[in-house]
Amino acid sequence: MPRRPRCARSTRASSPRSPARSVATPEAPRAVGEPGDTAGVIDRNVEALIKRRQQERAETTREDKVADAITQFAGSMKFVYLHLVIYGTWIVINLGWVPMVPKFDPTFVALAMVASVEAIFISTFVMISQNRMAKVADQRADLDLQISLLAEHEITRILTLVTEVAKRMEVREAEDPELDELARDVAPEHVLDRMQETERKLGEQDDAA
Repeated sequence: MPRRPRCARSTRASSPRSPARSVATPEAPRAVGEPGDTAGVIDRNVEALIKRRQQERAETTREDKVADAITQFAGSMKFVYLHLVIYGTWIVINLGWVPMVPKFDPTFVALAMVASVEAIFISTFVMISQNRMAKVADQRADLDLQISLLAEHEITRILTLVTEVAKRMEVREAEDPELDELARDVAPEHVLDRMQETERKLGEQDDAA
C-alpha cells in the first residue's frame, strides 16, 4: 500500500505586534472663527442687530434726528466750553472790564432772558429724545420678555420629556413632586398678579409699622 505523501507543514509568518493604542488627548478649545465653533451664530445675531438699528435710524424722522443731534451736543464738553466763552465774554464786557467795547446789557436782564429761553428749548429737545429712547427701550423689553417666555416653555417641555424617560427607567428621583410643579407652564399674568399682591401686602405692613 503506497504511503500517503505528507503535507508540507505551512509555516505561518509571525505577525508583527499590534501597535500600542494611542491615548486620546483632550482637544484644545477652538478659537472663534475655526470650524465647529459658534461663530456663525454670533455673526448672524450681530448682523440681525445691526440691520435692526439701521432700520430704526431709517425710520427716524428729521425732527427726531435734529432733536438727537442737539441733545448730543448739549451733553458734550464742547457745549460747556462754548457757553464759558459766550457768557464769560458777555459778563466781562458788561462789567466794564473792556473799555474799548461799550456795555450793551449792564443789568444782565438780556443775559437772563437768553439763558431762560435756551434752557426751555434744550429741556424740550432732551425730553423728545428721551421719549423716543423710552419707546425703543419698551420694544426691547417686550422682545426680552417674549424670548424669556419662549425659553421657559422650551425648558418646561424638555423637563417633561426627561421626567417621562426617568419614570420609564424607574429612576427614584422621577417621583419627586417638585418635578410636577416645575413641569407646568408659567402664566405671566399669574406672576404679575402675585407680584402686585405681594407688593400691596408689604406696603400695608410698612404703613402699619
